[in-house]
Amino acid sequence: MPHSAPGGVIGWVNALGRAVLDGVAAVGRVGHFAARGVAAAVTPPWYPRQILGQFMAVGFLSLPVVGLTAWFTGAALALNIYSGGDRFNAETVMPQIVALGITRELGPVLAALMLAGRVASAMASEIGAMRATEQVDAMFTLSTEPRRYLIAPRLIAATVSLPLLTLLADLIGVAGGMQVSKLLIDLPYSIYITNTVDFITRWDVESGLIKSAVFGFIIGLMGCYHGDTAKGGARGVGRATTSAMVSSAVLILAADYLISSIFARL
Repeated sequence: MPHSAPGGVIGWVNALGRAVLDGVAAVGRVGHFAARGVAAAVTPPWYPRQILGQFMAVGFLSLPVVGLTAWFTGAALALNIYSGGDRFNAETVMPQIVALGITRELGPVLAALMLAGRVASAMASEIGAMRATEQVDAMFTLSTEPRRYLIAPRLIAATVSLPLLTLLADLIGVAGGMQVSKLLIDLPYSIYITNTVDFITRWDVESGLIKSAVFGFIIGLMGCYHGDTAKGGARGVGRATTSAMVSSAVLILAADYLISSIFARL
């Protein structure tokens, strides 16, 4: 029994070492995939029809879910600010706090999470199905580079579309808060808009758009990576779909914290 303790400790150390090495290897694979995807996205040849199709799938078709999410988020945020501000007779600061919360945090993050659930999973399932049916391999016989035809358009569309969706989400979220303020404290729309415009700075909006561009790249990267590495037929495609959505959401929240930490020091 005393001789088994060192072996047990060594076993734990070996398991920990394997986990660390596997994690480092996974980061390296994702980094290598991202580098090749970015290289394909910024160098010719490009496929305009594929890029336009991805803009439609990622951006335009995501408008309803992003818009509804932003509206109810702005309304709920205004309602909670009113409940808290009522304790200190500070209900009139509702427009400023709603606008700041939406433009800096809630707009970019919630729009990204909606796209992570809708877009990243769709990318992973589509590319994974093509990988499982050997359609990706068939592209090489047609002298078509899969990364330029499949990966690059999705990275471009996700990175560019999400800031535009975020800007729309900011406007809709502020409008949701404005409607609640009108119902709760009868604050005129003109005063609400004036207070919002006077309080919000250009950097508040730009910081959220910078975040959303990073989030969009993460969504496109995770969707394409997990789809491209899917194995095991239909079951593997299902796992890739789930992994793309979960990894996108986790990386979005982690990136939000890191970027916010950097911006707070500027």
